[in-house]
Amino acid sequence: MTQLLLSETLSSPVGAITILTDGDGVLRALEYADYHDRMERLLRLHYPQGWRIEAAPGESAAKRALAAYFAGELSAIDTLPTATGGTAFQRAVWAALRDVPAGRTVAYADIAAAIDRPSAMRAVGMANGSNPIAIVVPCHRIIGRSGQLTGYAGGLARKQWLLAHEGGGLV
Repeated sequence: MTQLLLSETLSSPVGAITILTDGDGVLRALEYADYHDRMERLLRLHYPQGWRIEAAPGESAAKRALAAYFAGELSAIDTLPTATGGTAFQRAVWAALRDVPAGRTVAYADIAAAIDRPSAMRAVGMANGSNPIAIVVPCHRIIGRSGQLTGYAGGLARKQWLLAHEGGGLV
């Protein structure tokens, strides 16, 4: 069955953001507008049965929460309902990421330990890179064990901005 996704765009300090929700207002995907190809690739993985995108009929709770987040209300995105495809392992990684509070960073090993898979650091990194819901599932809060910034699908400049916005201390 084809998944209907409702699309909105939010202007933000880190560029335009595409927000995709379903008919119930559940956040399904969030990606930087200039990374459209990445979003298409992730949608193919998460919705192999197909999807169609229509303009949202009005402003979603997800868009309002993200606007509040960028205005400084960092906790505004914490309870947004989300739904994704992905494997059970990926969903466990993404759930653990949502437990990392704004202003904190963790290493891949910390997430691996949090999901009781302490040797799965590389797999955690792969799951992190497949996250279809940037910012809300805060993959930007993972850094290298040494405290170095590691890759970020939206680019390291955005990752640095998001961490600074959140008052992010390093591990």
